Amino acid sequence: MGLVAEQEPKTVVQYVLSRLKDHGLTDIFGVPGDYVYPVLDAIIDDPDIAWRGNCNELNAGYAADGYARIRGLGVYCQTYGSELGSYLALAGAYGERSPVIMITGYPSTAQQASRQAWHHMLGSHRYDLFVDMAEELTVARAILTPDNCIEEFERVLAAVLYHQKPGLLAFPSDLAHAPITSDTPDAIPLADPTSDPAALRQAVDHIAEVLSGVSPTCIVPGLLVQRLGLIALATKLVDATNLPFTTPYQDATTLDETHPNYMGIWQGQFANPAIDDYVNRCAYVLALSPDRHFFNTGFNTLTFPQERSINVNAHHVRVGRAVYDNVEMKDVLEALIDRLPRWEDQGAPNHVTPYTQASGSGDDPIDAGDPLYARLQAFLRPGDIVVGDPSSPALAATTMQKPKDCVFESQALAASIGWGTPAALGCAVAAPDRRVVIIAGDGAHQIAAQEIGQFYKFGLKPVFIVVNNDGYLVERYTCRDPESSYNDLPKWRYHQLPAAFGCEDWYCVRVETTAELDAALAEVNRTARAAYIEVVTDRYSMPPGAEKLFELTRPKFGQTFTWEEWISAFRAGKNIAAPG
Repeated sequence: MGLVAEQEPKTVVQYVLSRLKDHGLTDIFGVPGDYVYPVLDAIIDDPDIAWRGNCNELNAGYAADGYARIRGLGVYCQTYGSELGSYLALAGAYGERSPVIMITGYPSTAQQASRQAWHHMLGSHRYDLFVDMAEELTVARAILTPDNCIEEFERVLAAVLYHQKPGLLAFPSDLAHAPITSDTPDAIPLADPTSDPAALRQAVDHIAEVLSGVSPTCIVPGLLVQRLGLIALATKLVDATNLPFTTPYQDATTLDETHPNYMGIWQGQFANPAIDDYVNRCAYVLALSPDRHFFNTGFNTLTFPQERSINVNAHHVRVGRAVYDNVEMKDVLEALIDRLPRWEDQGAPNHVTPYTQASGSGDDPIDAGDPLYARLQAFLRPGDIVVGDPSSPALAATTMQKPKDCVFESQALAASIGWGTPAALGCAVAAPDRRVVIIAGDGAHQIAAQEIGQFYKFGLKPVFIVVNNDGYLVERYTCRDPESSYNDLPKWRYHQLPAAFGCEDWYCVRVETTAELDAALAEVNRTARAAYIEVVTDRYSMPPGAEKLFELTRPKFGQTFTWEEWISAFRAGKNIAAPG
């Protein structure tokens, strides 16, 4: 994982930047402010790091999250007090296991000694208040000084990489450029964690014993496989055992979806119920740390019991009630490749997707089913990075069959709408040689649309697919009355946003028919220009499976009707969900 160079930088901030570069960081996101000027000056003076300014602190945090998912570590900066604006991004990165470091400037030591209330404070004299607020959102925090810089920075970095969760570094403004006074050894190794040999042997023996002769069974890779750089190893395990594999929503494209053993997305009975039926027939499944939460379980429609799941986590293994600590996923995968047998065909579903044919033509309206998502599925190219802004389009897009080496990123646990645009910016900065496709709903897009201008500023060429369904569609089918006014949005001219944000020579178009959508997608694939396609659908055009979520939420409102009953009555002029 790298060594500190023998010739140590002289100042606190130089040391930190040097070590971040050791781990492949070439870009830092953020927003300027006076307390953090010394850090920003060091960044822009460093020829190996590019400053990537953002429109606000929340967007900066989201961008660093996107960057971290592609490059393995993301960093963003802001001034003292502005942490409050980005804690939602930090929380999302914590839940999604994204290794992000927040850097913040702090009042100088003289300002703190004065005990005055400086700007951006909350009226108290607790200068460390914002660091303390981040305790539940980070795995390590430090206020860096010349005396503690090396020890504290290395502690925070090691924790971030070990847990794959965020950390925080604070610089008092007068100490960032101060010379380091602590002892600096020639090298500080950050060794990869290793397993306890006895615990590893016991865990592997137990797994092999439980899976011996079991059929059917399957593998369920989670996103930690990607975060820990174990994709090749997990794929080798699939190849060696010939077991089918499936991934939940959050974990889509953890392994290549063109692999012959890929079943499709597993989301309980919400999406691809044939996969859920197959998994439920398995006596055991080999789970590589997928998270079990609301979206991953298809809105709690997944019924597979956890005790039948063998869980290989980042640093421990659970088999039934037995837990083996200090066991690394990498070591377990390597051992299982040799220990597990090769299974015959399990009769599992294969490459299941709701989108099989791009129906509709000519002047047909664009329906949020096959007419839209089968076309987007065919539109994707090998190597694309697809970012789904948490919204109904992201739920639909995750079940599309993605091409070879395609990466799908979304925020499934925190599910904060608006994450997608700045996260896509981070992905695009991290991998400028790959096409980034953002799929978003109109409501989610309105949260952070101003970040569009940064793509142009940095010479990036994304593809935006923004579904304009006239409001918050997920909320329409999960609230008491879909016609409630709180689900309505300002009627933006979405395809004109790039021009408003200063983007020149972008291909921007609004499409309302399948023929217009076909023409727009063909034009995007024909050219290398950045593109923005506003896709207009009916306000109640739902992706496949969404009606199940509508029906799951009816009991809490004392309602018994189905989606079909409600929409039929609504089309006939009667809202049977309206109160009174």
